[in-house]
Amino acid sequence: MALHVFANFVTPFGTAANNRAENEGNITTLQKILWLGEIHSTVSAEAIRFALRRRLAEEEPENGTNRKFNDELRVNVWSDPQFTGWSNANGKIYIDDDLLGYMIAEAAKTEANEEEASKDKKGQAKGTATVRRAVLEVTRAISLTPWAGDVTFNAASPGATPSASKGADPNKNPVPYGTEVHATRYQYGIALTPERLRDKTRATKALHALCHLGPVAGNHGRFLFDFSPEAVVIRVTDDPAPRFLYCFETTDHGKTVSAPRLVQRVQQGDIRPDELFVAGVDLSGIPGIRQFPGVKAACDAATAEISQRLSLKS
Repeated sequence: MALHVFANFVTPFGTAANNRAENEGNITTLQKILWLGEIHSTVSAEAIRFALRRRLAEEEPENGTNRKFNDELRVNVWSDPQFTGWSNANGKIYIDDDLLGYMIAEAAKTEANEEEASKDKKGQAKGTATVRRAVLEVTRAISLTPWAGDVTFNAASPGATPSASKGADPNKNPVPYGTEVHATRYQYGIALTPERLRDKTRATKALHALCHLGPVAGNHGRFLFDFSPEAVVIRVTDDPAPRFLYCFETTDHGKTVSAPRLVQRVQQGDIRPDELFVAGVDLSGIPGIRQFPGVKAACDAATAEISQRLSLKS
């Protein structure tokens, strides 16, 4: 049977802003969804993947990642935009392509000499898509507490944002703006099947990078939110279903976290306790569970288990 790795993370408590949805007038809004009947703020899986890609480059510094973000030009730069390394067994495969997948979508060609074989049943030219589905799948992060509607009023100092200043003298008047803010924690989950990777050792590198993740999302330089996990549950199993995503809850407005749904699934026999590596939430009362004092220790034990199960060299 294939080995599967699942994890659910919860961040420290912090203030989130600019993570970000559409602007409404001069208000910078949060992304929000209706979750369990209440409005919660959210951070996209793509934002998490973007931050993770930078960490993955540090996991394999000799190769780096295929896609890199140029901060000066504010564009993505590719080493192999056509993913040619995948065309043969010995090709160069970058860690981000192996874990996060890729897609090349090309529009249909309309030249007169186009071959009939490239047309669909209606005689129309077809586009092409080269796709590798992500092996490491990431959920959207959801706030652990509902958003109460907090909005701050701010004013950029005169001349700080000339393009937004009004009047004949752009350096004379301050520029007012508002920002939606949410003081909360976020939780999100991942799923990974190491045997689908070209290089299986990247499963442990991905988990290590996630357990050492830093800032995620934000806009410009106004907002820092620590996404390094303060609590984590990692499951290493033969079961292809996670069964515990979004398992964290809080009963004291985010001061502490618990995982009653996870406890229930273990007690029901859906999850074996010896498959779990836990830190940051006290589940030591469950016999057989592996409880650790910190996230790093839980991550190290889980990666060691994965390496042993897959017979990987350290």
